[in-house]
Amino acid sequence: MEASHLSKISTFLFLLFASAATLALGQGTRVGFYLTSCPRAESIVQSTVRTHFQSNPKIAPGILRMHFHDCFVQGCDGSILIDGAGTEKTAPPNLLLRGYEVIDDAKRQLEQACPGVVSCADILALAARDSVVLSNGPGWPVPTGRRDGRVSLASDTANLPGFRDSVDLQKQKFAAKGLNTQDLVALVGGHTIGTVACQFAQYRMYNFNSSVTVDPSISPSFLSQFQSLCPANGDASKRVALDTGSENRFDNSFFGNLQSGRGILESDQMLWTDPSTRTLVQRFLGIRGLLGLTFSVEFARSMVKMSSIGVKTGTDGEIRKVCSAIN
Repeated sequence: MEASHLSKISTFLFLLFASAATLALGQGTRVGFYLTSCPRAESIVQSTVRTHFQSNPKIAPGILRMHFHDCFVQGCDGSILIDGAGTEKTAPPNLLLRGYEVIDDAKRQLEQACPGVVSCADILALAARDSVVLSNGPGWPVPTGRRDGRVSLASDTANLPGFRDSVDLQKQKFAAKGLNTQDLVALVGGHTIGTVACQFAQYRMYNFNSSVTVDPSISPSFLSQFQSLCPANGDASKRVALDTGSENRFDNSFFGNLQSGRGILESDQMLWTDPSTRTLVQRFLGIRGLLGLTFSVEFARSMVKMSSIGVKTGTDGEIRKVCSAIN
């Protein structure tokens, strides 16, 4: 391995640990929170995610997206895991999420090993990291010590980023959570290792707006393939890869697809068509003449930032005995 690459990794880890230390001082989370109270906490979560992943690799992007949706509503407090009428889990943006059984499985094992110690919010944050690693992505130190929230309302999901959001609206939603434009592009790129239902993309090919039938940002050379994936009168629930040609694999090919007009979601393709985010996409692609960004490094850094949104620590919140129910 080249010395420059090793140096980059060392710098990356240093910055991540520095970020985690800042979180510890400011919010009560820290890397290694369970070292004394539940030493096997992280290894139990890791082995549980691996076991489920080996049976169904599609749970990896599901858990990653679940963590994202959790953090953007009420903060990273595990509120998305709660069952019941009118909870976050029942809201339209969350109906197709998958992987709840993985978190429940890990929680059952942790309750046997260390009753009442490890929060569901931390399990989800750790499982998201482990899911990325299993998808050939980077690992990162996860600050832990979150407590579980007691509030879960479907109505609070209205401000989740949407598949038709303009870049300006996406930036507003991310900024409201303390995340900048680079975080936006990095996190969207990392969350495309999975699939999406055709219902969220079909209109782009058959009924884009009152002026044109087909979204002009779709590459003409990709249109026929896109239409074959999601036919006009086909099954709207059929799932297609968000990153064409690289499903379930963590890499930067998503950005190349945007450059080629092969983005599946309108909100994703806008990252290329909007000048304010196009440069960041180009930097993640390493286009000559621009200062490059290493996608895996920046994604991991942004995940640490995202997983600190609105965390509950100390006496705030609770440690749930079962992740799907408030104590």
